[in-house]
Amino acid sequence: MPAAAARVPMSNVRLIIGFAVAIALFGVLALAWQQGLFGDPARTPGGQAARQRELAVLPGKPGSEPIVQPSLDPLTALNQNAAVPFVKGPITPARAFNFTGSAADRLQATECLALTAMAEAGGSDPGQRAVIQVVLNRVRHPAFPKTICGVVFQGSERATGCQFTYTCDGSLARRYPDVAWQAARKRAREALDGYVYKPVGLATHYHTNWVYPYWSPSLDKVAQVDTHLFFRWRGFWGTPAAVQSRYRGGEPSFTALVQQVQVPDPLASESAMDAASEAADVAKVGSLAAGKTAGELVIPHPDGGAFLVGLKPGTGASGAVAMARRLCGGNGYCRVMAWADRSAVPRGYPVPPQARNRISMSYVLDDQNRETIEFDCALFKGTPAGQCRGGPEALPVDKK
Repeated sequence: MPAAAARVPMSNVRLIIGFAVAIALFGVLALAWQQGLFGDPARTPGGQAARQRELAVLPGKPGSEPIVQPSLDPLTALNQNAAVPFVKGPITPARAFNFTGSAADRLQATECLALTAMAEAGGSDPGQRAVIQVVLNRVRHPAFPKTICGVVFQGSERATGCQFTYTCDGSLARRYPDVAWQAARKRAREALDGYVYKPVGLATHYHTNWVYPYWSPSLDKVAQVDTHLFFRWRGFWGTPAAVQSRYRGGEPSFTALVQQVQVPDPLASESAMDAASEAADVAKVGSLAAGKTAGELVIPHPDGGAFLVGLKPGTGASGAVAMARRLCGGNGYCRVMAWADRSAVPRGYPVPPQARNRISMSYVLDDQNRETIEFDCALFKGTPAGQCRGGPEALPVDKK
């Protein structure tokens, strides 16, 4: 006869059951913590009033104050940003966006998202998707407007306090080619249809690593995409429980919003290209994070529209042009200023006159896909006279 099965002592059964119940309870508590239920001030004495008081004083909440320390040089800002650690633990992705507006709302929202993606992230696919995700996260957060264009153009009527700098620093004068618009609109439509860019989680803030906003160390740094750092609020206000406001619909007119911003008239200056680029150059500082590429010191403009370059030794005229074309990538207006003497490369915008006077090569790709190239012909021997700085005016030519 087979041996009788050994009986498990009742004390062991109770221990196993107790252990299973503890694991289940821990899971429930962990989920509640992740969803922000413990940190929700509405669940503490004072309820909704406590929630609103906390919401009103969140660091980095939209207002009239400038977000950047103007006296902080880019290298110091870069180092301070590097000293702020990324938050530990998993990054909770946002829920898929539920667009409930009309067909007209969808058209306006798509345009606002596409323009913001291009102006803030250049032609970068992950960069554009990250920016779009932040806009949608803001729409669903009680600290921000409840329309997409409302979020994008919030504060644009002020010289300081605009939430997306391109809406108030003159960058609206830039023009983008059709291919760039088509790509950005595709990403915008995908996000409105529910695509979630998970790496930035519930981020409602971001900035380039060449500035250091006052609120930066007070929020959780969750991700870096290209030269942008992404942040969420701490506690309840950075959890899924907070990011659940409903999209309101009734999008304002994209065209009217653009027209209400005072954009410099490019026809009033000597050159339409200079007007568009200088407005952006003066307002922004190049990032120092790109480091060296093939022996070159490359300091890109945050939106990808301009580059300051220290050429590697021995670079010839054709090599300098090839470098500029590689950096610009044929994606809309772009300017490259390069110096053979790397000590002359400025560390940010605006480029001072003494640095401009020492430029070795200047390259501009306009919004009609035409190139204008100028060289210091004392350095680049054999360059055609029409491409010498200080010589006959260089005329743009269609890019081959």
